[in-house]
Amino acid sequence: QQSSGGSSSSSSSRMFFSPLGKSLAQAKAPASPAPQRPAVRAFSAAPAVRAFSGADEVYDLQYYLKGALAGGICCGITHGALCPVDVVKTRMQLEPTKYNKGMVSGFRTVIAEEGVGALATGLGPTAVGYFIQGWFKFGGVEFFKVNLAQHYGIEKAWELRFPIYLLSAACAEFIADVFLCPLEATRIKLVANPSYASGLISAFPKIIKDEGFVRGFYSGFVPILFKQIPYTMARGWR
Repeated sequence: QQSSGGSSSSSSSRMFFSPLGKSLAQAKAPASPAPQRPAVRAFSAAPAVRAFSGADEVYDLQYYLKGALAGGICCGITHGALCPVDVVKTRMQLEPTKYNKGMVSGFRTVIAEEGVGALATGLGPTAVGYFIQGWFKFGGVEFFKVNLAQHYGIEKAWELRFPIYLLSAACAEFIADVFLCPLEATRIKLVANPSYASGLISAFPKIIKDEGFVRGFYSGFVPILFKQIPYTMARGWR
């Protein structure tokens, strides 16, 4: 009987609170006649929720680094591949009277006036920025999720699984955006004025010299937060 109950809870846990499903399923299993002892056994039998706890545990530092690296690589590649779309989109936003006939027309205008290479403007800041953002977003979500589960305990964490998802996603994305914002500002500067600098390395010191660190890199921080945090919270429902 306990086996079937554990199996049912495990499947729902994997659905709603992966990767903590196994531990939470143990906590949701039917209690034995002694009401206090099963909860104690379930907690002590679930070392996986202890963060940074060594080689014997599942969720150690290596686990978070793997998640961060995977997130960084995927975000860097996907956003880098869409750099041409970002170039045209940014031009349409900055010069709506010129680029006012849609995305396809925008591509044609950029290529006709500046060549195909113009579509790769800002590729460096885009790839680097979203690699860093993906690193802190995906690594951070796992870090906050596991540690919040540890803080609340197995059974309470199951009850609060959705708030834990949302809070973990919001905290991770906030930290990621702190690192993303300067690179996104650099990308926009290069797309808006391709002659401003030759690339990321030369643009960084020039922006600091012309506008200062905070104004140059973080004037768009609040809009980025309003854009990125709700998106990351929404995609956390998995």
